[in-house]
Amino acid sequence: MATIECIPIGVVRSPYRAWGDAPRQGRLADTVAEIRVLETYAPGLEGIERSSHLIVLYWLDRAERGLLYAKPPGETRERGVFSTRSPARPNPIGFGIVDLVRREGGVLTVRGLDALDGTPVLDIKPYSPEIDCIPEATGGWHIKK
Repeated sequence: MATIECIPIGVVRSPYRAWGDAPRQGRLADTVAEIRVLETYAPGLEGIERSSHLIVLYWLDRAERGLLYAKPPGETRERGVFSTRSPARPNPIGFGIVDLVRREGGVLTVRGLDALDGTPVLDIKPYSPEIDCIPEATGGWHIKK
């Protein structure tokens, strides 16, 4: 199989410094963070303010990569990692839906991101309620707020 190369477009600046600092899901916290987009990619932010929410894909650079089983919070048994949201997985890609608070040049201030400080950002996409929200969807677990 071919090798895949990802190039970071920016970096996260957040108050979360170590693994246990971040909430288990970013949407469960009101913490504000910054995404600092590299100068080369900053022109790609043009028009991003039209979106109230963004999808952020980031590389969990401090996560374990060899685990195929994980035990979700509140459960007693392990499950296959692909049926969980565990950060420890073969390709530790983080996925977050965040509130866009503001943009200042190449810096996005966002709310609801659970990434550690210094996490590489792979991509940013506008959240679309018409496309990304599936009201009839079901999941294998529930989050208690």
